[in-house]
Amino acid sequence: MKKFLPLAALLLAVLYVASTLRAPKNPGAFDVGGFSRLPLLVNGRLKPIDTVARSSLLQLQGRQTVTTAEGRKLLPAEWLLDVAFRPELADTYPHFEIVHPEVLAIFDLKAQDGQGEKRFSLRQLEPKISELQRQARLADPVEAAVRTSFQRAVTQLYGNLVHYQRLRHGFAAPGRSDFLGELLKFQDTVAAGVTAIRAKQAGQPHDEAVAKAMTELGEQFVVMNESTTFLVIPPDADNADLAAWRTAGAALLETFRSGRVNAAALAYAGFGHAWRNEKPEQFNKLVELFRSDLAKRFTPALEKCDAEARFNAAQPFYASMTLYALAFFLAVFSWLLWPDALGRAAFWLITIAWIVATAGIATRMWLEGRPPVTNLYSSALFVGWGAVGLCLILESFFRNAIGSVAAGVIGFATLLIAHHLSLSGDTLEMMRAVLDSNFWLATHVVVVTSGYSATFLAGFLAIIYIVRGVFTKTLDPTTADSLARMVYGIVCFATLFSFVGTILGGIWADQSWGRFWGWDPKENGALIIVIWNAIILHARWGGMIKQRGLMALAVGGNIVTGWSWFGTNMLGVGLHSYGFTDAAFIALTSFAISQLVLIAITFVPQAKWRSFAGLRRA
Repeated sequence: MKKFLPLAALLLAVLYVASTLRAPKNPGAFDVGGFSRLPLLVNGRLKPIDTVARSSLLQLQGRQTVTTAEGRKLLPAEWLLDVAFRPELADTYPHFEIVHPEVLAIFDLKAQDGQGEKRFSLRQLEPKISELQRQARLADPVEAAVRTSFQRAVTQLYGNLVHYQRLRHGFAAPGRSDFLGELLKFQDTVAAGVTAIRAKQAGQPHDEAVAKAMTELGEQFVVMNESTTFLVIPPDADNADLAAWRTAGAALLETFRSGRVNAAALAYAGFGHAWRNEKPEQFNKLVELFRSDLAKRFTPALEKCDAEARFNAAQPFYASMTLYALAFFLAVFSWLLWPDALGRAAFWLITIAWIVATAGIATRMWLEGRPPVTNLYSSALFVGWGAVGLCLILESFFRNAIGSVAAGVIGFATLLIAHHLSLSGDTLEMMRAVLDSNFWLATHVVVVTSGYSATFLAGFLAIIYIVRGVFTKTLDPTTADSLARMVYGIVCFATLFSFVGTILGGIWADQSWGRFWGWDPKENGALIIVIWNAIILHARWGGMIKQRGLMALAVGGNIVTGWSWFGTNMLGVGLHSYGFTDAAFIALTSFAISQLVLIAITFVPQAKWRSFAGLRRA
């Protein structure tokens, strides 16, 4: 049985990955999938409605599904359809995450009042939204880096409420039970209405009822236009310019000039009419017609939207994270039982997980038209991907499951970090002007991030050395020697890539800002990594450290790299603070403290390591 275990693990991993690639089915008679693949323009990028729905849910509540009070699970696109076209129902869904007790106190709520003790509906928040707005205004002038936890929670919740309102006004006028009927009537009477409004403004005889109705509807269009940033209306026929995309409100306001209601705006009103009145045939026909009209001008964009929606549904990085976790446990158990069989099974799981992550990163590159690292989220993906790739090489040579254990930990941890970074919104964002250079993104950013990967890998291999030496009796001289050679080789690799990446960054800075070096916090962080790795190598070459000293310094590399990667961003100053995130402070501090504890353990005499391991086993 042991002989077939690696093959069985490989087949099960392949089947699991294949199951994630199946096209998602519509939950009912409505072609929700077809609607979710329709494009819209947000922040300069055409993306499918599915991406907007998923990133919005992650921002609001930290997950991509909504469970109603009746226990029904909604797909992201279903939820967005209710938000846009049945807001009175969507307002009852518990999709606002609130965990801060002082924020709950604003609304006279307790954790027990929410779903899962942390998710609440707009209906529950409405009575005290004015107080939340007041608190948000008080917190707004305070710099993000020095806000209290209460102020951060208030501004985040208020921002989420604003985002929710943008969704409500993005496709149709909220609160209108028959918006389609109003638009059709508006189209028939627009000429008379414009005449009546002009006559009223000039003090001439006019039809007051018509003028009032037109003015009221026009005001609603203005509110729709000013309350959203989602450009859902494509340009008119024979125009494929992205700059010509508009909000639904802006397109409807043009009716007063053209005398004709925009066809796309009518289509979205038709979607709302069919969704509200349970007419799947009408809804599906509209999806087909709307898509066929877009295909005349935006075929490449539609193909990318289709691919992105499938990519979202497959969730390759979640699949990789699951496989990394399973591989880690198999690799650890291989040190206790069936080392060859379980070790090879873990290796194959890591390989499949790495291939899936590679496919995910490659897909993101194709969708964005950029190199792999463009923001903090993608850097987490790439750091993990690079470290796991190096682990696979190590495991191919040493075959002792150490590479698999390190790969499982680093792969899982970096993807978990990436997940939390995705909660801020769309991860395929447009580049800032100073970063808009594929050449330098593909050279400086990729090379220096590879240095991050290698430095972290050396640190985690050192952690394996320390943990096995202190808590087990498995750190025999052969294993210790193998780990020392691994760490030394990876530090050499890290030093080279960190140094070259830093030099390339200086050249890019000279081209962008006219100076090669400015002692910016991020530049200092990159330099510290180079210096730290150089210290490790020189201390080793000079005989100042042996195996345990090497491991202690390698673990210190985790602190240095963590600071350069995240810590410098949290300062909120400097030209390189592109990924500011105050939420990482506690996590980064805890991580640094844990690494210092591990470094302290390495100073315990070797004999006490053995005795302590014996006590642990007893």
